[in-house]
Amino acid sequence: MVTFFFRVVFAVLTARFRTRSNLFGPCRTRFRVWPGDIDMLFHVNNGVYLTMLDVARVDLLLRARAVGVLRAHGVYPVVAAQTIRYRRSLRLFERFEIETRILGWDELAFLVSHEFRRGNDVVAEATVRWRFLERGGGKPTASEILDLFGARAASPALPPFVAAWNEQQRER
Repeated sequence: MVTFFFRVVFAVLTARFRTRSNLFGPCRTRFRVWPGDIDMLFHVNNGVYLTMLDVARVDLLLRARAVGVLRAHGVYPVVAAQTIRYRRSLRLFERFEIETRILGWDELAFLVSHEFRRGNDVVAEATVRWRFLERGGGKPTASEILDLFGARAASPALPPFVAAWNEQQRER
């Protein structure tokens, strides 16, 4: 958890000095594996991958200059569902990056893709269903969130796997 805190603080302090990102991505966030990230098998613990995804999404919002807009409207993001596929291990002190992009949306949520990349290798890939909530308890629609940024548009077609997975995750 300490590593997460330092990674978020680093992202906040350096966002203005790094390349701006489009709200929909791609946004590439660089990481290094630290001792607190590994498990007894000396590779990144599966739960740490999910924590790194949080940092990558924060980085996207910071570099897209979206945090102020969301805060001004009393809106914040939460993870509604996620799935991850591990392909290779990340080991102590290795460098890698997470490429984050918004693939599309439905009426309630955004579908976010994350790829963990070490050089040309995809180490892991995740899909996240990202909702926004209002501090007062409301649940704005994806269209309402897009309106905050003047980005009203139809969602691009989702990849078949993501569309099927998203359908299974939708609130009933």
